Amino acid sequence: MKGIDSSEFLAREGEKVRLHERSTLIDPLYESRDDYQEALTAHVEELSSLQEVFYASNSYSVLLIFQAMDAAGKDSVIRHVMSGINPQGCQVYSFKHPSMAELDHDFLWRTNCALPERGRIGIFNRSYYEEVLIVRVHPAILSGQKIPEDLLNGGDVWEKRYRSINDLERHLYANGTRIIKFFLHLSRDEQRRRFLRRIDKPDKNWKIFRADIEERRHWDSYMSAYEECLSATSTKRAPWFIVPADDKKNTRLIVSRIILDTFRALDVSYPEVSEERQKELLELRRILETDG
Repeated sequence: MKGIDSSEFLAREGEKVRLHERSTLIDPLYESRDDYQEALTAHVEELSSLQEVFYASNSYSVLLIFQAMDAAGKDSVIRHVMSGINPQGCQVYSFKHPSMAELDHDFLWRTNCALPERGRIGIFNRSYYEEVLIVRVHPAILSGQKIPEDLLNGGDVWEKRYRSINDLERHLYANGTRIIKFFLHLSRDEQRRRFLRRIDKPDKNWKIFRADIEERRHWDSYMSAYEECLSATSTKRAPWFIVPADDKKNTRLIVSRIILDTFRALDVSYPEVSEERQKELLELRRILETDG
């Protein structure tokens, strides 16, 4: 497998992101299907080992956020990359349309309730970023969010939401949560091909709806919203990675490598055993050895 430099996909803090300058398809990072499988397996196995120490240390938490257009492969990436993770240490949430109860709170409330505990990995399949993406493309949604009119009339709703998001992520980082954000960058043509496959394959029919096709009409608006969002909210402490998504195998290898780099950088270890605990363990050994 070719080397992966995760910095190639980073949206740097302060950068004005222009998605048309970012490729949705790069040369394969693998020589063959077997080479791909071997590389991904190695990533998954190392991540599993690192997660065991991470879980035992019970100090940091990690939040992975996945955003993308429909059919970009979010579910597939999560399933393949996180396949070796102990389910006890991983929590996956998929955020759909807010419920009536959720609309009675601020836009960050429902995701805040799902943040990972120390020692655990939280995965957000879509997230609070929907509030500056789909809501920006369809601003009529704001009218159903029970926000006072005087707060909507200033023309700076999105800037305020970016600021709230950055403040939240700064707070989480300061309290031990490491945040990695992935935008799976899919081309419009590839989305069309994947939608057609969903229609042609009976076992995929359940994954496509008329609303998916309707949203394609807003593609340019979504790209503009993503550019503004990525530019405003990619920071050193909570970076966005723009991952080419037209080749699912490449996508999985890139995402798994970025996650690995994050875990390798964490200062975690198994809890130290005190002298008193060592004595207790020796006593337990003695009991077991004489238990016939």
